[in-house]
Amino acid sequence: MDEQLTRALEAVRAYVVGMEPLSDTLQIVASTAQFALHADAVGVTLEYPDGRPRTAVSTSKIANAVDEAQYEADSGPCVDSYRQQTRFVVNDTSTETRWPEFSLAAQEHGMRSSMSLPMMVAGEGIGALNLYSATPGQFTDDDADDGDCFAGQAAVALANAQAYWSQAELAANLEKAMQSRATIEQAKGVIMSSKGCDPDEAFTILRDQSQHENRKLREVAAEIVARQTRSTGP
Repeated sequence: MDEQLTRALEAVRAYVVGMEPLSDTLQIVASTAQFALHADAVGVTLEYPDGRPRTAVSTSKIANAVDEAQYEADSGPCVDSYRQQTRFVVNDTSTETRWPEFSLAAQEHGMRSSMSLPMMVAGEGIGALNLYSATPGQFTDDDADDGDCFAGQAAVALANAQAYWSQAELAANLEKAMQSRATIEQAKGVIMSSKGCDPDEAFTILRDQSQHENRKLREVAAEIVARQTRSTGP
């Protein structure tokens, strides 16, 4: 846990001093939280200027799908977490009755427990860090306390973003992050296949290459995907 939290802290520090873009910083926070808290998928919900919540970054398509079901229903632990500034833990989606649409979507994607943690800036709820697991009762009270640390780091990055950008500029940057996420996931798949590693290790390799070459994460990812496409093409 200490090592993963340190990585998240380092990522936020790098963003604050202008070394990393916001999208990459949030991605690192999500990925390290997934590894440290033994989740199977993590998403970061943010409230956009139009008042609608969206998933800015995630570690898998599963998080996107379960989050989206909650946005469509305008109800669910991730939505209520940022609106009410409250932590919500679901021990078993098969018996959870507070959010029927969420419970159904989670079960359809094999997720049996979840934890949503509010992200706050200046006392205002602006998003939530959402962790999902295929194991019932995965998230303990200790996990919740540790998760608050990761949610806090994501909030620090957002606080700095809002200090320098208008809401419209912030939305545009996060929209670009959503568009590049698919490429990053493809690049992780290529690395996993070639290195025989897991998703977290693949992201670490991708991030380290980005930092070593002083290039944006999405640019390195796009190059890896393009190289793989050329090598396997006709």
